[in-house]
Amino acid sequence: MLPAGRLKRGGARARLALALLAAGAARAGDPALDHAAPRAPPAGPEVTLQAGDRLLVLAPHPDDEVLGGGGLLQAAVAQRLPVRVVFLTYGDNNEWSFLLYRKHPVLLPGAVRAMGRVRHDEALAADAGLGLPREQLVFLGYPDFGTLDIWSQHWGARPPLHSLLTRAAAVPYADAYRPGAPYKGEEILRDLTQLLREFRPTRVCVSHPADQNGDHRALYLFTRVALWDLAAELQPELLPYLIHYAHWPRPRGRQPALALDPPPPLADQLAWRRWPLSPAQEGVKEQALRQHASQMESAAGYLLSFVRRNELFGDFPALRPTAESAAVYAARRRARTGEDNEPAEELIQQEREVFVGLDWHYVYRDGDRLVFAVELSRPLANAVQATFSACGYRHDRPFAALPKIRVVIGELDHRVYDQDQRLPARAVEVRRHLKTISVRIPLALLGAPERVLCSARTYLADVPLDWAAWRALDLR
Repeated sequence: MLPAGRLKRGGARARLALALLAAGAARAGDPALDHAAPRAPPAGPEVTLQAGDRLLVLAPHPDDEVLGGGGLLQAAVAQRLPVRVVFLTYGDNNEWSFLLYRKHPVLLPGAVRAMGRVRHDEALAADAGLGLPREQLVFLGYPDFGTLDIWSQHWGARPPLHSLLTRAAAVPYADAYRPGAPYKGEEILRDLTQLLREFRPTRVCVSHPADQNGDHRALYLFTRVALWDLAAELQPELLPYLIHYAHWPRPRGRQPALALDPPPPLADQLAWRRWPLSPAQEGVKEQALRQHASQMESAAGYLLSFVRRNELFGDFPALRPTAESAAVYAARRRARTGEDNEPAEELIQQEREVFVGLDWHYVYRDGDRLVFAVELSRPLANAVQATFSACGYRHDRPFAALPKIRVVIGELDHRVYDQDQRLPARAVEVRRHLKTISVRIPLALLGAPERVLCSARTYLADVPLDWAAWRALDLR
């Protein structure tokens, strides 16, 4: 269901310049199109803003706040509601767009950090156009293209992540929210928790758990945990927005007469809601996007695909994993049509030839174990591996102290890790049946959790092939 997708960020594979050139060249956006047509209200329930609302928009990179919520931000400003925008990264790991913008490779650490400054300043200009002054913007400065690795492997006693291109292991920007903060999971969680507690939002827009960009998924996960930690103090409405998904939005380019509809594989899995934009708001949103000149140079058609009649928000409901609910879910999946298990556009031919797609098949609780199962488009082979990830949560223990379990499954065997610590393979049970793989994880291995965040993916070496969206399980 979740092919790797066409990312607006060029560094999707953590490869250096020559490979990035080849990948980036395939990402040029479609020509901008403009069709004059009568405007009807977009279908579906709408997001609303009330007089007492306080709107917080969390963006993985500069420009995501405009793509996902530029119209909603305009409305909140017009209603004089308290607004805050928080950026997880400075967007400093986008080599393809930087090459086109600077007309030469940007690889040295100082030059990469300088491009982070460029993207920071573009965000200031873009959000000023939406009506937001500098004091309403917060830049955390964590590593672009590194925060999902921090989520899975850099907590507690583990050393901080070292960014591939900036060579930094701590926030390197003097005007960031907390300069010098180590690239660790508990540090990101600390910052988000403090900002939530101080601002006390009633609505939180954040990147989507089905997004195919790692930083987007990571920001959702950190936000989820922060809100669970603060549940006794505030309970804002969560409004996730989707940016990166394979073969979406379609058609590419500026389409002001069209609605932004959810990708077909996700359309019936969650309750999507819309924020309608007037023609004037669309125009302001487009001008804000054009302030992100470093990104427009390489991906104008893609970025302008989000200038449409509405913005789109929706989250998966929390699952209560029983055997009965798993059977219902599996039956519903079998009844679905139009599954999108094609290789992503950015994959090269060799990767397309070995591509293995996956989707959740079922999740349920069997006594003192959780059972996760995915359905593959074909069996694992040719060095393609699958990974199950599961992180437990308890309100009475720091999240950093709880296990972060990964089960890495190859063609013939499997390995089990807690962050980078290898555990005995017998710690979990793996079963294979044709194109289905199930993993049985003892709840004790996850720290006897009240909740669990889980996902799965396939990959070839360091190249991601497919993802199953992160889901929250409620075991209470």
